[in-house]
Amino acid sequence: MDHNEFQTENPGEEQIESRSAPIPQTNPCGQPVPQLRTVVKTRIWPVVLCSAAAALITFWGCWLYFGLRSRTPAPSADSGGSQQALWERKLDQIKEYVDEYFIGDVDEGKLADAAAAGMIEGLGDEWSYYISADDYAAYQESVTNSYVGIGVTISAENVEQGIEIVDVTPDSPAYHAGLEIGDIVTAVEGVPILDGSENAIDLNETRNRVRGKEGTEVTITVVHDGVSRDVTITRATIKTVNVSWELLDNGVGYIHIRNFEQDAARDSIAAIEAARAQGAKSLLFDVRYNPGGYKHELVELLDYLLPAGPLFRSVDYSGRESVDESDPEHLELPMAVLVNYDSYSAAEFFAAALQEYGAADVVGEQTYGKGRFQTALNLDDGSAINISIGQYTTPMGVSLVGKGITPDYEVELTEEEKMDLYYSRLPMEQDAQLQKALEVLTK
Repeated sequence: MDHNEFQTENPGEEQIESRSAPIPQTNPCGQPVPQLRTVVKTRIWPVVLCSAAAALITFWGCWLYFGLRSRTPAPSADSGGSQQALWERKLDQIKEYVDEYFIGDVDEGKLADAAAAGMIEGLGDEWSYYISADDYAAYQESVTNSYVGIGVTISAENVEQGIEIVDVTPDSPAYHAGLEIGDIVTAVEGVPILDGSENAIDLNETRNRVRGKEGTEVTITVVHDGVSRDVTITRATIKTVNVSWELLDNGVGYIHIRNFEQDAARDSIAAIEAARAQGAKSLLFDVRYNPGGYKHELVELLDYLLPAGPLFRSVDYSGRESVDESDPEHLELPMAVLVNYDSYSAAEFFAAALQEYGAADVVGEQTYGKGRFQTALNLDDGSAINISIGQYTTPMGVSLVGKGITPDYEVELTEEEKMDLYYSRLPMEQDAQLQKALEVLTK
């Protein structure tokens, strides 16, 4: 199952990383993406510079030693060659063989991207990954909760060819062009989408082609009620909604936090205060399918909600421990938090902190259990690597790695209900987890 927005799911910030999207992500069930970023801007660059210098010295040393010889046996570990020299020589040999023997066309950029991605994958850390130069702009946009596009969310689920529009952003170019939920997009600029033909593009390439510079136009072919038409739309900056709220029966303020990226704390606090102004007597936070985001967004929101005490603990690559503290001012209202297996990182630690302080009951499923934070480091060609540089624990020093949070009230949804919830089509009255949370808050 594929799901994506015409956007992608940040560097230099401590990220309590998440998986780029929640469960049914294309990111559906799993590929990591920017997450609770604890970007450490100090003390990492000296390490990076030293590492770069060491790599450069090693490279020239290897070059002088091996010269331009090709297809000569690589030095063995027994001969005293370092592991670093061995893998550098391996890469050189592969490149030499490809240049001399491979009969197909070679895209040097793709080779470099694949090698870089493979190196990071070789770390064996599911939260570390490589970001190509082509994808980096989209990566940066995703963490600001905005992107340049037309304002639709798409899915390849249950569609024989093309992709289905599952959401249209209000007041977006797509909205004003008359696109609707349920429309099928079959082509971009005349190029077919997922129709089985040789030149058909996939979901990610569709996204890339629909995106572009603000103010430029893109033509897509849309099928509505069996009728196909071409629609030309002018791209614009789309601000995605990361926090929404509504006042439910019995004075429950329902706060849906989709991620902890830029402005999540500000928007969540604004939603809480708006709900209270409308008469909310209790709060229900929904962080299901929340992939995480920035540590400072998490801490700012927890500081608003909780009394004096620790909010978040972390230890970075150098062994330096950091503890974020809350001031005495806090919110005194009954609270509950909805979580599921795909509540990652900052979402998990949000629920854990409220649970440990006895400020909220947690309802739903056991969460994934993420305990490392990442930082993005830029490379010279515009690409980047996002690697784990430290570990974190709950306010009381508990690691969630491999176990996650155990809800106070465990409630499972069926697989079909999970998919409907992910695509925002599960009615509240049929949402057993939400209904249990309401019961807990109003009993």
